[in-house]
Amino acid sequence: MKTLSPALAARLASGVTTLCHCWIVTRTDGLRLGFTDHDLDVVVDGVTCSAESGATGTALEQGTGLSADSLEIVGALTSGRLAEAELARGLFDGATVAVWRVDWSSPADRLLVLSGTIGEVSRGPSAFTAEVRGLADRLNQPLGRVYQRTCDALLGDSRCRVDATAAAIRGAGTVATVGSARGVTASGLAGYAARWFEAGRLVWTSGANAGAAVEVRAHGRAGGLATLDLWEPMPAPIAPGDAFQVTAGCDKSLASCRDKFANVVNFRGFPDLPGNDYAVAYAEQGADNDGGRRG
Repeated sequence: MKTLSPALAARLASGVTTLCHCWIVTRTDGLRLGFTDHDLDVVVDGVTCSAESGATGTALEQGTGLSADSLEIVGALTSGRLAEAELARGLFDGATVAVWRVDWSSPADRLLVLSGTIGEVSRGPSAFTAEVRGLADRLNQPLGRVYQRTCDALLGDSRCRVDATAAAIRGAGTVATVGSARGVTASGLAGYAARWFEAGRLVWTSGANAGAAVEVRAHGRAGGLATLDLWEPMPAPIAPGDAFQVTAGCDKSLASCRDKFANVVNFRGFPDLPGNDYAVAYAEQGADNDGGRRG
């Protein structure tokens, strides 16, 4: 149950309201941005909620149980407030959102409607749509280990124990030529075999995309240069001379853990887990039906 301040309750009871919505987004780096569907800027909790973004929200769905509250914010992309490149680089991933119902004639009279995090974000050249998920959404996230054939650890984490910063695992390269928005040739990676960085993570360290990360789709060799095909085009044009770091890819299989990283002792999967074909198989006359390991 939400409690209204006397002033806000009186304003609602009067029949003539001066209400608007304000959204305050706090990124993981501490930067706070405000947006409002009012036609003038509104200051809430020390943050100026900008009207120039043209932000508006969909209907808020809330329940009394454990179902996750959700809504969507739709607004314009502006270079000074919220740029497409910032969304593409993942700067708003994991950001928290506070949704306020505010009396714009007296911003001190306000009500916190929803607290949550930014979920799925879709963007275009001039506008964005961001999903806001309530705190109850965390209850839908899987916890604990996954019972599967492949490894459920991340390369380099405390369970994997591979040193992902070692020179044998991570390389530094420089773009030599640009073939497309997601295809380049690079120098500095001649010491790595083809496909070594396939499914690996590339992070740009200089150029227009500095700080952005992307997964490598394919890794090959052409003479003394490496050819890299990325899964997604970068938000800004790639240019010769752009530097990056790229980490070896891991397909989570036992064979890769053993042959590529010599780390089978820390493999976190269950490679002998029977598949669906075994689960639905039936006994056959003359077969080895002793219930033991198959294959």
